[in-house]
Amino acid sequence: MAGGLVIVGASLAGLRAAQAARAAGYEGELTIVGAERHRPYTRPPLSKDLLAGIDDVDACMFPADEVDVTWRLGERATALDTTAKRVDLEGAESIEYHRLVLATGCRARPWTGPGKELEGLHTLRDLDDALALQRALAPKPKLAVIGAGFIGCEVAASARKLGIDVTLVDIAPLPMPGLGETLGARCADMHREYGVDLRLGTGIAALHGDAGGRLAEVELSDGSRVEAQVAVIALGAIPNTEWLEGSGLTLEPGVLCDATLTARGADDVFAAGDIAAWPHPLAPDAPIRIEHWTNAAEQGTLAGRNAVAGAAERKEHTSVPSFWSDQYDVKIQAVGLPRLAERVHMAEAAPDGDRFVAVGERDGTVIAAYGWNGARRLPLYRRHIAAGASADEVLAAVREDSKAFGAPVAA
Repeated sequence: MAGGLVIVGASLAGLRAAQAARAAGYEGELTIVGAERHRPYTRPPLSKDLLAGIDDVDACMFPADEVDVTWRLGERATALDTTAKRVDLEGAESIEYHRLVLATGCRARPWTGPGKELEGLHTLRDLDDALALQRALAPKPKLAVIGAGFIGCEVAASARKLGIDVTLVDIAPLPMPGLGETLGARCADMHREYGVDLRLGTGIAALHGDAGGRLAEVELSDGSRVEAQVAVIALGAIPNTEWLEGSGLTLEPGVLCDATLTARGADDVFAAGDIAAWPHPLAPDAPIRIEHWTNAAEQGTLAGRNAVAGAAERKEHTSVPSFWSDQYDVKIQAVGLPRLAERVHMAEAAPDGDRFVAVGERDGTVIAAYGWNGARRLPLYRRHIAAGASADEVLAAVREDSKAFGAPVAA
């Protein structure tokens, strides 16, 4: 393979791609380019155990030394020429490839409204972000978390464990808006029980600073104000695909791929992780893009294997998505595509109410399941989703399962 295999993105997906290529027998040149100075690390602890001081940086690092690769860290890719098969790097240098895997992930969406220049504003996406936020929280300032999705709720929980006063703001009526009312309402109650000041159904009008230019207050769209010396902006993520403009690849905004993760318009380019948009059996209407750990790991593995295989040997990515969030002592999980569910209802619940599983269906088929402390139950539902089971079929299987929390709730 003249030019070798190049992976852009020293991420979980990038590392898994390299490992899979070697495991498949590829012995040629293999280079990983990463904009960060760090070798690949796992991101879930950044908003949880690392932020809370339970884990240190070493605990977050993946064991990557056994992988035979050339590391190009701290070097940002700036352009892709699919005709010349070349990736341009900062500093006018370039690197040629025979096969290319794109795994550049996402970056945090910043606050761009009034007060964006104030000190004390943080986003949380990478290791350096987490360490900077950890230092900012050390004096136990009043914290405002803007955005009650996965990252926002996890940061709020970690900060409360540190004894920090937290206000959690979101324009949605409930936290974790993509997971439906059942989990959202339970999540809201949990955060209130732990002392979080929830301001839901309201947006941010402006951020106000003190005379020294440091954050002092958050003004909400309902006219109220919240005191805060530190704010975490948790408004979602933006795919890192701008550098691919003009490459001939289709960006919407992720890299559009076929089911084998081969980029549309370039059969020697593959994408994996947060930037990959691909067709999935659960979403027949449009390609999907998933920003979660499990998907990055699975897609990275498949992209790396497919990149060193012949076109006829490439496998399709049809795995049912799976993701989780740890908040306080609760594990919240989901499988499938929750955002596409038309109807959500309870499937089973423990008598004491501390464990339950709900299912989401579309056109009579279960396409998602949501677990509250239901880690041992979710694999069952994932298998049913993969098989295209109806809600009635899933509930019938639960009734016959001696390990179920309790009798299914009628649909």
